[in-house]
Amino acid sequence: MNKAQELKKLEEKILRDSSLPLRESATNLVFGKGNPDAKILIIGEAPGKQEDLQGVPFVGAAGKNLDKFLRTIGLTLDDVYIANVVKYRPPENRNPTVREIEMHAPYLFEQIRIINPRVICPLGNFATKYILSGCDTQKMKSVGGISSLHGKPVNVMIHGEVRRVIPLYHPAALIYNRSLIPEMEADLRIVKEEISKIHK
Repeated sequence: MNKAQELKKLEEKILRDSSLPLRESATNLVFGKGNPDAKILIIGEAPGKQEDLQGVPFVGAAGKNLDKFLRTIGLTLDDVYIANVVKYRPPENRNPTVREIEMHAPYLFEQIRIINPRVICPLGNFATKYILSGCDTQKMKSVGGISSLHGKPVNVMIHGEVRRVIPLYHPAALIYNRSLIPEMEADLRIVKEEISKIHK
């Protein structure tokens, strides 16, 4: 079974999981999208309104912005894989609860295992705190914020495997704060360097 088939099977498993929190209030499952063989796995917090309606992550302005930034290092959204910590939209775009995160976590771990990326890039504060805590909701509060951690490569133990992680600003933040754009571009160059380094 190739990676695309494994991901499809996992998506079907999530759709059958009637106990998964947020399912009842959401319109669609937002499983993930992109290249199953991607070297970069981008992880957001949770689907927003448009993502929920279309069942696809990063379809709005933030997605267009992310694609634009990826192009600065010669990539597009089709070259990476994008997933969220939780697969259904929380009502009113609130933060997911600890229980919701923990119930969704096994599916994120499976996505990471199947794709086996060279670099994981969490977007924004919430996803960064979760991933850098080793996906431990009890340790999230002790992790610093994105403004001090963006663009800094670190090794993190996630579900028994050491993963290379480089946090990035959330592309939505750059719509409102354009002064962060040069930093985002510099951070993506670090991601590109990291991938070529691993290649050698």
